[in-house]
Amino acid sequence: MLSALFRKHPAPAAPPPSAGSTTPPASGEPPFLQAEAGSDAAAWVAVRHDRLRDLLVEHGAVTVRGLGLRTPADVESVLHQMADRPATEREAFAARDRHAEGVYSSSAWPPNQPMCMHHELSYALEFPALMLFACLQPPTAGGATAVADSAAVLQALPAELVDRFEREGWLLTRTYTNEIGATLSQSFGTEDRDAIEAYCRANAIDWSWQPDGSLRTRQHRRAVVRHPVSGRRCWFNQIAFLNEWTLAPEVREFLVEEYGPDGLPFNTRYGNGDPVPRDVVEQINNAYDAHTVRRAWHSGDLMLVDNIRTAHSRDAYEGPRNVVVALADPVRQDHLAASTGRAAA
Repeated sequence: MLSALFRKHPAPAAPPPSAGSTTPPASGEPPFLQAEAGSDAAAWVAVRHDRLRDLLVEHGAVTVRGLGLRTPADVESVLHQMADRPATEREAFAARDRHAEGVYSSSAWPPNQPMCMHHELSYALEFPALMLFACLQPPTAGGATAVADSAAVLQALPAELVDRFEREGWLLTRTYTNEIGATLSQSFGTEDRDAIEAYCRANAIDWSWQPDGSLRTRQHRRAVVRHPVSGRRCWFNQIAFLNEWTLAPEVREFLVEEYGPDGLPFNTRYGNGDPVPRDVVEQINNAYDAHTVRRAWHSGDLMLVDNIRTAHSRDAYEGPRNVVVALADPVRQDHLAASTGRAAA
């Protein structure tokens, strides 16, 4: 069922920039750096750590070609040079394989379906501020990790839409099942009810166990945040990505019939609990589409992403694709949660 969850939209792959380019080839596209042939990836990053951090603050993402990354261990070594500390994923939306502390496979997702724009774990109280994407094997077609400037997306959205979400925040509701998305163990690291409830209390999540043993949760988060370094206001959430109206129509109809309107595997609402209308979800997705930039993966490529400043997505693809993801520099967001993490009635 996960294979048809989200809408399809055009995802043409842009041609890669010429080797040696050090400036964005198009407006809004992340800077591109070419490493010297035969460079040791970890050493190359260590020497340029401050410069790479400056580029992230200025542009939100940067791509490096020529590092020859081949294994998750290579990615782990780069992570230790680039980040202050790795981050452990909790509240996963889809399954991953863990290679090392902070280093994971890409989320399990059907190759013929795009993954829409989102900020990693923006619904969690603690989320990674820095992400590293490393291409160990590019697909034969498609499969770009596209990015969008969240400050530009914020400016493109209607003022009244932004004002309401900034004032009220947003709600994420989830129903954990063994059929769609991540399981309890994959999301919380355990299936023990006491441990899950303790996590929910500590992370401002309301919960309720259903008669069939499934878990329903609700969490209230900010939709707009200020970047801690630049001070830019950023559209930082997953309101559109996890909303029912982003589902393919036939999938939404099936899920509502199967689980009921209040038992969908995931959905988002305004902070006061009102449903988010279809036209609002379309406005958000259209703003993302208008500010999406992409670059085709080459083997060994590294892309650094500021997870607050920059949203990311995954294009549909053909052939095998192995992109390793590293999560780092966890931060705990100030949230607008009206709930206190008490057990929901």
